[in-house]
Amino acid sequence: MKSNHIKQLFTQYKMLALLIAIALIWTFFSWKTEGGFVTPRNLSNLVRQMAITGVVACGMSLVIIAGEIDLSVGSLLGLLGGIAAVLDVSHHLALPLNLLIVLGCGLAAGLFNGYLTAYLKIPSFIVGLGGMLAYRGIVLGITGGMTVAPVSADLVYLGQGYMPPQWGIALGAALFVLTLVLVWRQRRSNAEHGLPQTPLWRDGVKVVVAAVVLAAAVATFNDYEGIPLPVLLLLALLGLFSYITTQTVFGRRIYAVGSNMEATRLSGINVQAIKLWIFGIMGLMCALAGVINTARLAAGSPSAGTSGELDAIAACFIGGTSMRGGSGTVHGALIGALVMASLDNGMSMLDVDTYWQMIVKGCILTLAVWIDVSTRAGKR
Repeated sequence: MKSNHIKQLFTQYKMLALLIAIALIWTFFSWKTEGGFVTPRNLSNLVRQMAITGVVACGMSLVIIAGEIDLSVGSLLGLLGGIAAVLDVSHHLALPLNLLIVLGCGLAAGLFNGYLTAYLKIPSFIVGLGGMLAYRGIVLGITGGMTVAPVSADLVYLGQGYMPPQWGIALGAALFVLTLVLVWRQRRSNAEHGLPQTPLWRDGVKVVVAAVVLAAAVATFNDYEGIPLPVLLLLALLGLFSYITTQTVFGRRIYAVGSNMEATRLSGINVQAIKLWIFGIMGLMCALAGVINTARLAAGSPSAGTSGELDAIAACFIGGTSMRGGSGTVHGALIGALVMASLDNGMSMLDVDTYWQMIVKGCILTLAVWIDVSTRAGKR
């Protein structure tokens, strides 16, 4: 009982530690840029930049929780973004049809990776490594190694558009009501099952903090242009993936596969099908991220997505997803993505050399994995 209590406290404080780390990062960069880092315009650019890594991290978190890894996501993101640009610029396809084709290609590529891993028993590391090279080669082939531009205004709007301020206020109010409902449902569920109740004051603090954060975020974005559309997509994916991982049988089986694959198989669960569809979902997330990236740049670049797999994996590990599988959360991965995007944005504003940016991000990734290894070793 005591160990479970310690584990629960650690999980809570780990998320709090990440939020404190973000606050310190923002404070430091704000000081060094004389307030330029926290202007509404830069924060809007920051979250739009973070959305691409965040979308990929949503899918990557499921892959890692299941005990696998996918190194091909950066190249696949670039390939699918390039396909979207070619279909738009060269073939002038309508946006809905363009999106449908790109999402279909992403799903097919993800299922192919999953088939190689789950059914042909090729280690996911090798499948991802091969995909990283193959997908990058394909995108160079279809684009001729040249930037494909300019894409249509409809496509650009997906990456550069904003929600009207009034809608942003309505969304903030809806999210606050949702927070109240979730807190109330959790307390009611604990009461019905005779579980210990969280102190009322603690839930009250959660609600107040949520209200303050939502109000500040909406006000900040509305001071510039409004809430960026990629952020809306990320919020929708956060809700969807959180529901899948916590409220569905499929989600529980993902954790079971990552915790003990052999025991899960012996219990009658089709482990191969679970892994197949996890990689399929990963392919869909690469398609969404690729389209957003092309729309944000207003062009399809053959180098798009370079090192994207490292940012997504780092975001998951920083957010508490265990490299051994079996534990992790989507919201933790998104907080990790915000950490990575904040570092990228801040160091770029300070004109830090690229090699130093890579060194810092590499050290943070190593630190995150070390914390995971140490804390798990301490539980034995």
